[in-house]
This record gives sequence, structure tokens and C-alpha cells, in this order.
Amino acid sequence: MRKAKVYRNKELLGYLVEEDRENYVFKYDDTWLMDKNKPSVSLTLPKSHKEYRSKYLFPFFFNMLSEGANKDLQIKQLRIDPNDDFGLLLATAQYDTLGAITIKPEETN
Repeated sequence: MRKAKVYRNKELLGYLVEEDRENYVFKYDDTWLMDKNKPSVSLTLPKSHKEYRSKYLFPFFFNMLSEGANKDLQIKQLRIDPNDDFGLLLATAQYDTLGAITIKPEETN
């Protein structure tokens, strides 16, 4: 199981979990939910107390990944399995993303 924290403009928005390669969970942070002025991460993941579950990486997060030659270069340089979308997301969406959302691996003890 791998876990990540989802940030919007450096503020914790929620949590993304890969239970295994066919089970993903997204959940909003309670503080984010309580603030009515805070937006949803996407239209397909409206603010809610429920956990969102999917058999594949949620399209919103999948679309943060590079494609084509850029993806090939990242996979080669970072030595990531080409089929490991979650691993690639954790490795590349921490710092310089196109939008306000960043993804950081959750530290495990």
C-alpha cells in the first residue's frame, strides 16, 4: 500500500491511496471539507465526507502524468516501471506541476 498527500497551493486538501494496482482511494482532509470556500479537487471528485474508490488511478490524477517522449524519459531516468502510474505520479507531481495541485508521498514509519 502506498499513500500520498494531495495539496492545493501548498495547503493539504486530501489523501490518495493505492491499496494495490486495482484499488485506489481518495478522501478529503476534514479541515478542507469544513471550509465552504475551499473548492473540490475536480468536478469528478466533489467535496464529500465519503471515500472515493476506483479500480484505476482516478482520471484527474492520471492526467497529471506526462505522455509520450517526456514520460519515457521520466521512466528511464527515475527507473520506474512503465505500468506504475502511481509511482510515476509520486515521483513527478511533487514540485513543478502545471496547476495548483501537487502530490507528495506520505512518510511511513
